[in-house]
Amino acid sequence: MTILTTERLILRPWREEDLEPFAAMSTDPKVMEHFPSTLSRNESDAAATTIGGEIETHGFGFWALEVPGVAPFIGFTGIRTVTFEAPFTPAVEIGWRLATPHWGKGYATEAARAALDHGFGALGLAEIVAFTIPANTPSQAVMRRLGMTRNEAEDFAHPKVPPGHPMSRHVLYRLRAEDWGKQV
Repeated sequence: MTILTTERLILRPWREEDLEPFAAMSTDPKVMEHFPSTLSRNESDAAATTIGGEIETHGFGFWALEVPGVAPFIGFTGIRTVTFEAPFTPAVEIGWRLATPHWGKGYATEAARAALDHGFGALGLAEIVAFTIPANTPSQAVMRRLGMTRNEAEDFAHPKVPPGHPMSRHVLYRLRAEDWGKQV
């Protein structure tokens, strides 16, 4: 099972004890502000099971994020295959979601860099994408810090969000392996 480490973080497979803090995160209106809704405990547990299963099946996914000596679970960060059809798929996306006490410490960027290194290095991916709603400027800032770029012509309506919903429109960022290689 793949485990990634950085100077301050461990990106690891999910554990049973992660379900409770993940459920708390999934009901936090601040954490879920840029998603159509918060998740019930059952929805949260199902999401964690799916996420954990992807790591077991593919060797990569959204890893549980741990800060040794500080917190055993602060959220997740990683890469996974995009699970819907869009003009840019098939694709692998990078994503993150952290509990609010851990915002503003650079954890998302640090963990995402480790995930990108793994994706472009060990997995040999040619490109990794990221997407969010236009109002999610903090995540877009992380995307830009990672060297990802946006072409407004590629913004799209997320097929898993009902048409006309205020969160249907998404911005798309891309990063190619050769551009990542220039940064590291």
